[in-house]
Amino acid sequence: MNMETLEFIIYPDGRVKETVTGIMGSSCQEVTAAIEAQLGKVLSNEKTSQYYNQPVTQSTKATNQASFSDW
Repeated sequence: MNMETLEFIIYPDGRVKETVTGIMGSSCQEVTAAIEAQLGKVLSNEKTSQYYNQPVTQSTKATNQASFSDW
């Protein structure tokens, strides 16, 4: 199980650095949108490798076809 973490560093001049870890794909933007709206203007945005990773989903579908002929 991955732990989702939001880390904020507030600098003396008022800048805020936000780091998101443990969230795969673009859903991190959904998580942080409301917070960023309250903080103010976003000056830069750097995507981490986790942004480009996609959650692994696995599905299996088995089909079995059998035909019998009459003797």
